[in-house]
Amino acid sequence: MNLSNELITQLVTQALAEDLDGQSPQEGDITAQLIPQDQQAHANVITREAATFCGKALVIEVFKQVDPSVTLSFEVEDGERVEPDQLLFSAKGNARAILTAERTALNFVQTLSATASAAHTYAQVLAGSNTKILDTRKTIPGLRALQKYAVKCGGGHNHRIGLFDAFLIKENHIAACGGITAAVTQARANHPNKPVEVEVENLTELDEALAAGSDIIMLDNFSLADVATAVEKNAGKAKLEVSGNITLDTLKQYANVGVDFVSSGALTKHIEAIDLSMRFIKMV
Repeated sequence: MNLSNELITQLVTQALAEDLDGQSPQEGDITAQLIPQDQQAHANVITREAATFCGKALVIEVFKQVDPSVTLSFEVEDGERVEPDQLLFSAKGNARAILTAERTALNFVQTLSATASAAHTYAQVLAGSNTKILDTRKTIPGLRALQKYAVKCGGGHNHRIGLFDAFLIKENHIAACGGITAAVTQARANHPNKPVEVEVENLTELDEALAAGSDIIMLDNFSLADVATAVEKNAGKAKLEVSGNITLDTLKQYANVGVDFVSSGALTKHIEAIDLSMRFIKMV
């Protein structure tokens, strides 16, 4: 998942509009107006905790839209691990502009770094195995592309981007279509070049999904023993994905059994923002 310049511009514009009520940076930040208009400053942004950094392009765009004359110097790149009290980047320029841009820039970084950090933790557990950690569509509305980018920065992998790029035939789809075979058959007829994934809840459904020719089969809330049986039954016919109540404790066990993927919504929805801090170190 790569981020386009157009998307970055759009999301930053929207985020700044929230803070500025749609006004210009010069007019919308009434607290920054307490500072002399030509006051210059040098500010550092540090992290208070260990994390995987993510969000550099968003920071650059925030300051560009607020005041392109502000100079940014980055000490880290997306995907790099950082330690408590480490300097992430500094900003030099108009003091008003730096303060106006501060919260929007840090909001992006604290959220994306949280997702990247979670992905890093899961990816480290799976290191050395053939199993990949996948994200889901359980993302913050409007920020899916950013969070999926952050997952990759942390060493994870992306599941489908949305409802358009791959089939994921779940319980309600199966019920409405009249069964797994009927659903897969219709999917192939509608979009023959799209991957077809089927979620199954037991080994009987696994057999039907295999017979129907599914590309990927999601084993939903299977016990470890049933996952092992599923791997044996599958014998490499389809890619196997485990999902449901995934924890760091069980992650390695699923990898050891031999599944191709483990997907977890926790990468994007059970995150805790990284604690960041900006401090002025010099006024000019």
